[in-house]
Amino acid sequence: MSPSRTRVALLGATGSIGTQTLEVLREAGDAFELVAIAGGQRLAELSAIAKEFNVAHVGVVSDRDAEELRGLMGRDETIVVGAPGLSELATLGDVVVNAVVGFAGLPVTLSALSAGKRLALANKESLIAAAPLVQLVRDTPGASILPIDSEHCAIHQCLAGSTLPGHPDVRTIHLTASGGPFRGMTREQLAHVSKHDALRHPTWSMGPKITVDSSTLMNKGLEVLEASALFGIEAQRVDVVVHPQSIVHSMVEYVDGAVLAQLSLPDMRLPIAYCLGAPVRLDQGWGRMDFTSNLQLDFEAPDRLAFPALDLAYEAARLGGAAPAWLSAANEIAVEAFLNDQISWSRIVEVVARVLDRYVACELSSIEELFENDATARRLAHGMVTA
Repeated sequence: MSPSRTRVALLGATGSIGTQTLEVLREAGDAFELVAIAGGQRLAELSAIAKEFNVAHVGVVSDRDAEELRGLMGRDETIVVGAPGLSELATLGDVVVNAVVGFAGLPVTLSALSAGKRLALANKESLIAAAPLVQLVRDTPGASILPIDSEHCAIHQCLAGSTLPGHPDVRTIHLTASGGPFRGMTREQLAHVSKHDALRHPTWSMGPKITVDSSTLMNKGLEVLEASALFGIEAQRVDVVVHPQSIVHSMVEYVDGAVLAQLSLPDMRLPIAYCLGAPVRLDQGWGRMDFTSNLQLDFEAPDRLAFPALDLAYEAARLGGAAPAWLSAANEIAVEAFLNDQISWSRIVEVVARVLDRYVACELSSIEELFENDATARRLAHGMVTA
């Protein structure tokens, strides 16, 4: 192995972010070495990735998956299982791409940072739910977080000139939102939308969970909390603006009135490449724009009456402690129930709101407290889904 190659651990390799990360790696040629991968139930895809990139370490969910994968691969790879396996794989790369879906990505986040790795983070839930605990390991020598999420990657770039803790020279971070598939619909119209409708995002190709979150605007609420945790800025200074073209990926407004924005065509491979190559930008050109063509940029305020998930996120930020963990956990359960045809679309946010109403203040001083709070919120959400 050439010492100049950057080692990459890709956890969540068969999902949307994972497959696009593989495209970036293919385009980069010999600049990177994929040393570890993990995935869910798509074992044939996981086996194909391991063979193509000659990956020596592979993670799966269960012992049964491990046995099946061994049969598919026919080679002597190291196969690890479950959360302990993910934690082990997260220490192997120079860059760790956390594309694991939901709260299950927390061990990757904590292990990568504790090992002093660069964490390319596509798993917002682990940071949101465990922000106080993540903060404890962010100061590990060598550790850093670069956000793969297009909006937060844009903010990271626009904050390059703001170096003071808490960013006192920043007035507002403007998170842009496409508005999702239901932009412009009233509460009355939203009462009748279907799963098929919710999964038809107008701009981005994403996994089902985040696509549903986009339809409720819960994804923007979670991104407000994520921006606050990532950049050390109060949630009240993070605003949401609807921008249906998804060309401006977010903006930073400084106290002198200057506004910096990052623009590109919507292509997740751009922020992925940014995180993999940093501090060098990879010469790949994802999302390149033609400014001589007809370009229209529209902005509008989100409809908070039709999409109350946004206000729930700000309330969780106000409550602090474990409240964001309750919000994230309840939302995971409610979205899963919607995807399994157990509840209607309009009940997703209703379930989350009712769970948050039951929140009991907790400052989250340990991982055990986080797990207890997560379990409590999930139990309450399950009860409301099945009632």
